[in-house]
Amino acid sequence: MQAEHYANKFENSSPVLGVAVGETRYLIPMSEVSEVIDMSKVVAVPLTQSWFLGLTNIRGNLYGVTDLGAYLGDGATLFNLKSRILLTSLDKKLSGGFVVDSMLGIREQSEFTLLEENKKMKETMRRQYRDTEERIWEELSLFALMREEKFLQIAL
Repeated sequence: MQAEHYANKFENSSPVLGVAVGETRYLIPMSEVSEVIDMSKVVAVPLTQSWFLGLTNIRGNLYGVTDLGAYLGDGATLFNLKSRILLTSLDKKLSGGFVVDSMLGIREQSEFTLLEENKKMKETMRRQYRDTEERIWEELSLFALMREEKFLQIAL
């Protein structure tokens, strides 16, 4: 599916999950997050990209775990007690876990004002929003991210 489909899905669904990755705040459609878990044991996989942290077993299902900050170019996540893994499954063949610095809660789309769309942004982040406290948030589609060629090339 194309990124426009994911962007439209974001607009049409009210609940979004707010997360922090470094200094950046992201809004992720709740429909793209199946579960949020504490940092669990991740087994490193040799000869993989620096943003790929390894594999974790969650109730008998293996998930590849990605450092979202490192993948997006914001620098490696400094793990702490607030760090979480967002689990998502695009289909039965493609699932993953994404490490974020902290959770900022479930929000309603109506809480945010859409800023002018920036065509130069990545397809996974096409829109920016402002909240009532004048903070900037970026839209992020984990489903679109998982379809990027870069994401599918974990090996060095």
